[in-house]
Parts: sequence; structure tokens; C-alpha cells
Amino acid sequence: MLNVGRASIVYIRVRDWLLKALGSKPSVRTRKLFTGGGRDALSHYQHTILHRVLMKYLIHRLFAVASTTLLLVDVGSGAESVDDLVARGKAFEQKFRANDALTQYLDAEKLEPKNPDLLVRIARQYRWLMTDARAKEEKLRLGHIALDYSMRAAACGPKNCDAQLATAITLGKMLPYLPTKEQVSASPRIKESVDKALELDPSDDTAWHILGRWHRVLSDVNVVKRTMAGLLYGNLPKGSITEAERDMQKAIELNPNRLMHYIELGRIYAQMGRTDDARRFINKGLAMPNSEKDDPETKERGRETLAKLH
Repeated sequence: MLNVGRASIVYIRVRDWLLKALGSKPSVRTRKLFTGGGRDALSHYQHTILHRVLMKYLIHRLFAVASTTLLLVDVGSGAESVDDLVARGKAFEQKFRANDALTQYLDAEKLEPKNPDLLVRIARQYRWLMTDARAKEEKLRLGHIALDYSMRAAACGPKNCDAQLATAITLGKMLPYLPTKEQVSASPRIKESVDKALELDPSDDTAWHILGRWHRVLSDVNVVKRTMAGLLYGNLPKGSITEAERDMQKAIELNPNRLMHYIELGRIYAQMGRTDDARRFINKGLAMPNSEKDDPETKERGRETLAKLH
């Protein structure tokens, strides 16, 4: 049978110990309530009330402590999870799953908003989404988001080749969809971006590829168009088809495993009137397996060029 006097002492000691462990101290009112105003013994009613109130209080306090602990763990792990987020993003990126990769990268951006490598990856995903978009308006919307991240990457990574090159890649992707005035203003920005990248890393084959395309496109602008552009929008930079050939050959030399270099060199030869060389290089690129997101689009441009050759 329960000894009520002993039970009161046990409950009070247990209560006081637990409350002290949780960083609290029982009030005088609480002591009086559960000790009968100073008496040693607890009635059965007080015994029951003490048990219920004490359990309810302890559960509340323990839940609060647990919630705080979990919050601290979550914050701590979040600060250390950038590498994990980027690793998961890269896994999706390798499968060209831009939306899934973005989910990881954008979470990582919240933790490291000035990480140039991360900003470059985010810009790339928006360019990929731009490729998949059908409507011109949607392509431009995604392109402008990619451009914003590209420019942020360049600002955050002044010594980072990929960060400096990102603006040129994005503008080049947007160029066919921009109005004429913006095309004219984008041309010197592309050249400036490429030049900065090559200054940091002369062995970057993507930079040489973009520079070759820049020269090819601008060398094809005739005097009348150039004059009109100059009168309406400002001077248009001049390109050299010979420089385009050299730049693309340099890209192939640095990385012979990318089909876009061969197809673009073939398009350069088509513009030069060297049809046999154009066919040879375009067909070489077409025969290579797709390995990059834009490879199908690049091959389509190659086929269009082949169809126009006589």
C-alpha cells in the first residue's frame, strides 16, 4: 500500500530535480499547492493533480528543448550542406534535368549567394530551360534570368574564367531572339566577356569557340547593314572570317571531342565558299554522339547549312 508521506517527498524531490535540470525552479505557490500549504503529506487528490500537472509541464518543456535542439541541428547542417546540395545538383545536371538541378542550386545559393561557380551553374540551367522553351517570349524571359546570374558570377569571380565567360555564352544564346538594337549592343559585350576569359585561361576551348562564332557572324554583315546599324544604334564591331577559322581550329586543337567545334568550323567554311571542307567538318560533327545539352540544336544548324550548299 502506498505510503502517502513518503510519496509526497519522492514526488517533490523528483519534481524539483527535473525542473532544475530543465533550467526552471518551482514557485512558492506550486510548492504550497502540492504540499498542502506546508504539510508533509499529499492527499490522494493532490497526488493525482501533481502527477498530471507535472507530466504536462515536463512534456511541454521537453518538447520545447527538443524543438530548439532540432532547429540548431538544422541550421548547423544547412550551413554545411552547400557541398551536398551542389553534388546533388551536379548529378541532375549530368542527366540534363535542369529543373531538378535548379532546386538544389537555388537552395545552395541562399547559403552562398556570392559563390561564382554556383552562379555559373544556375545560369547554365536557365539557358537549358531556354533551349527547351518553345515561345520566343519565354526564351527571352529565361535568357534574361540566365544573364542576371551570369553577370553576378562575373562580378563575384573576377579571376574565374567560367564566371567571366558566362555573360558571353548567355548573350550568344539570346542573340537570335533579341531586337536589332539589343543585338548591336550585345556584340561588344560578348567580345569583352570572351577576352577576359581567355586572359585568365588561354586553354579554354569554349571561349575560343565563342570568339570564332563572334567573328563569323560579324564578318557576314554587309556594308549597307553595318552603315544602317551605325546610324540607328551605334557602331557595330567588325569581325574577320579568317580569325573565325583560326579560333575554331584552336578550339578543336584544345578539345577534339566536342561536335560543336566541327560543325561550327564547317559553317565557317560554308561562309567562305569552301563547300567541300564545309561538308567534311559538318558531317564529322553530325557523326559524333550527343554528349551536351545543346548538341541536338547544334546538329540541326549543321543540317540547315548542308541543305544550302550547292
